[in-house]
Amino acid sequence: MDRAPGLSVRLKLTLSYAGFLTVAGALLLAAVWLFLLRYVPERALLVPSGTPTHYDVFPVRSNLLRVFAPRAATVFALLLVFGLVGGWILAGRMLAPLTRITDAARLASTGSLSHRIRLPGRADEFRELADVFDGMLARLEAHVTEQRRFAANASHELRTPLAITQTLLDVARNDLNRDTGDLVDRLHAVNTRAIDLTEALLLLSRADQRSFTRDHVDLSLIAEEATETLLPYAEERGLTIETSGDLSPTIGSHTLLLQLTTNLVHNAIVHNLPDQGTVWVTTSVSPGTVVLTVENTGEKLPLQFVSTLVEPFRRGAERLRTDHAGVGLGLAIVRSITQAHDGTLTLTPRPTGGLHVTVQLPAAPLPTAR
Repeated sequence: MDRAPGLSVRLKLTLSYAGFLTVAGALLLAAVWLFLLRYVPERALLVPSGTPTHYDVFPVRSNLLRVFAPRAATVFALLLVFGLVGGWILAGRMLAPLTRITDAARLASTGSLSHRIRLPGRADEFRELADVFDGMLARLEAHVTEQRRFAANASHELRTPLAITQTLLDVARNDLNRDTGDLVDRLHAVNTRAIDLTEALLLLSRADQRSFTRDHVDLSLIAEEATETLLPYAEERGLTIETSGDLSPTIGSHTLLLQLTTNLVHNAIVHNLPDQGTVWVTTSVSPGTVVLTVENTGEKLPLQFVSTLVEPFRRGAERLRTDHAGVGLGLAIVRSITQAHDGTLTLTPRPTGGLHVTVQLPAAPLPTAR
């Protein structure tokens, strides 16, 4: 924004300090003068030596004014100079932290987010501002880094099905006598994967932008809906799904919360034991929050590895190999939807193997019966 040039804050503070000191000095001189006017007589009687009966009248106040006025003016001028010089120095010392903050903000505006102010000294308003600004820079740097990594991964993931499609089409064009049935099936599979990835990216973007309508929903009913949808898939793999829970009212998007629950249950089914595995889906209510818990059996997972599963395009290559690799955005979408609903997502490995996932969302008040 273009602004007209004006006085600097340092100069304004200097003039304020000098003006305050000058006014205080003027008031002090005025108080002294009023004191002298009150207690010093206007005239005094003088008795010349040798003539005790003869008196002269001497003007005391007028002579005092001639002596006091120039000295008061000198003091006034010295106060003004002292106020300007001292105010300039004091203002510079007071605004030094603000200069460092401004320099850091200017660097950040050019794209350099690695710079930190790290203002030393005890806590005050400037240091609190510097600490808040450092925290904001750290979050921005982490967000930009994550977005760049996400963009690179998304480009790679989208390029893969396109490259496969191009290869299949080149093979078909060079071999006109080849049966097209197998080619169509493979192209259909690749195209389906590309569509799934695109829809996942759109859903992730929608959750990040929080562009959805919030309504009163019951998390327990959503969990039941997601479980019933995936139950045939679990039975096909020889797995058991156990559900339990109480009425869990919250406020949010039914579609997004259903996608969150479906992703968690699907993830628990895919990354499970080859046979005779179990998935537990539970909802509960605690003071101020509703909780969705999804657990599954499986192989033992290191804690450091579990903490990376919410990163985009992290498919868990170290986990059990499955016939459904997914697009690598399942838990990333869960995290984004949870954050968009002001909730918290916690992933911990189960001691006996598998994963324990907890989603906590703000509870909504129960509707009153009419």
